[in-house]
Amino acid sequence: MIRYLFQRLLHILPVLLGISCITFTLMHLTPGDPAEIMLRADGIKPTAAAIEVTRHTLGLDGPVYIQYGHWLSRVLHLDLGSSYSSGRPVLTELLNRFPATALLAICGLAVALLLALPLGILSALYPNRLIDRLGRIFALLSVSMPGYWLSLLLIYYGAVKLRLFPVMGMEGGSSLVLPSLALGFGMAGVYIRLIRASMLEALSQLYIKAARGRGVWEWSVIGRHGLRNALLPSLTLLGVQIGGLLGGSVIVETVFAWPGIGRYAVEAIFAKDYIVIQGYVLLMAVVVVLVNLVVDVGCLLLDPRIRLR
Repeated sequence: MIRYLFQRLLHILPVLLGISCITFTLMHLTPGDPAEIMLRADGIKPTAAAIEVTRHTLGLDGPVYIQYGHWLSRVLHLDLGSSYSSGRPVLTELLNRFPATALLAICGLAVALLLALPLGILSALYPNRLIDRLGRIFALLSVSMPGYWLSLLLIYYGAVKLRLFPVMGMEGGSSLVLPSLALGFGMAGVYIRLIRASMLEALSQLYIKAARGRGVWEWSVIGRHGLRNALLPSLTLLGVQIGGLLGGSVIVETVFAWPGIGRYAVEAIFAKDYIVIQGYVLLMAVVVVLVNLVVDVGCLLLDPRIRLR
């Protein structure tokens, strides 16, 4: 296990290097000048001389590869630079906002699993019955409904009409309900179909029939033998979808004015704040590759056949 973890950690380094290089290049290919945008935001008329001085101060007047080299050397010392707009350290800003995004992502995932597990299991136990048809309809609505539209519906009915939850911001536990529903509802449909298909396949195996033949309690057969094997594909999908979960939180955070790193990144994109965007992408890449590593280790622990192989 230690050898496996060491090899996976070594593979992470070139992945992060490639992601940072591609992101840095694409950001410099997009139209717009951060120096001009920053001067306009400060109320200064952006003359050519003022733009050149600002570009030199920010280190934007050199070739792209020189800028990338300087940024990479700072990253190796755990310094992501300072924001062009606010002047604050990017790493400090990201770390201060990351707990809010992580809390929202965890609650959204919890909502998705609370919806998907019972519907997926019951759909597999009673195929082509009423519960299975309801599960299919729910899954279709889940994958078809845009996240921003669902967020607006939740705000209109849950906050404006019924006045049960706060409209925006982070104001205690009640403010988590609407954004968590908006984030988790979109993920639930995929897991419902995957859990149903995995459970149907697992329940048709010989070891399930052997367990039933030995007189094992039915719910033990379903939970200990069937569900444990059926969750492996869902656990693998979780590692793949964690990027989508964090990416989806960008839209939800923007609609609900949630003080997370997704909203911070959106503001940086409009301001062409290269340093903030680069730091955000790098942090998300680290989170995604580490979560995938944890998922792979979880699969090893759940399935002895993978360990033996």
